[in-house]
Amino acid sequence: MSDSFPLRRTHPDELIVGLVSVSDRASSGVYQDQGIPALRDWLGSALTRPPQVVARLIPDERAGIAAVLRELVDEARCDLVLTTGGTGPARRDVTPEATLDVATREMPGFGEQMRQVSLKFVPTAILSRQVAVIRELPDHAALIVNLPGQPKAIRETLEGLRGEDGAVLVPGIFAAVPYCLDLIGGPYVETRDEVVRSFRPKSARRPAS
Repeated sequence: MSDSFPLRRTHPDELIVGLVSVSDRASSGVYQDQGIPALRDWLGSALTRPPQVVARLIPDERAGIAAVLRELVDEARCDLVLTTGGTGPARRDVTPEATLDVATREMPGFGEQMRQVSLKFVPTAILSRQVAVIRELPDHAALIVNLPGQPKAIRETLEGLRGEDGAVLVPGIFAAVPYCLDLIGGPYVETRDEVVRSFRPKSARRPAS
């Protein structure tokens, strides 16, 4: 992790990712954060090229969350920002509001699909308020996605659900992330099919190297 901004790519297709764990108790040291390690591990397993990562562990404060999101996009020049935690109905759960505060455009399909995945496991998935947005600057844009707080739920929403034969039953949201990054001018990101198969129209695919 580096705090020298903006970060420099070592390759044109290197992804720069911001990871933000939102938790009053974890940020104050009451317990160890699990969200950022889970996201690091998952990205390491899913992407064919290791990303650069900037991580932040912060309390549930709307202004503070929004400030960190701006920092990661505007200064660190992250292409993708993944948050975890703070998306429920409790009064201190303000991650979606802070995310909308920095948004240029909303991407409602991501939240809809995450709830569809989670509903396969628990009826309380309808209480989740995850949102996804794009933040646009004159010369840069980033996708920001709110994820659940638990490592198992993070993996499920990113990967989707598979049957015993390995066939995808419910697609995970990360299947759409690489093409979304293409459309907003980000790097060309490829995934390992055994973890999550990303989708692009044929016209947007590069020849296999």
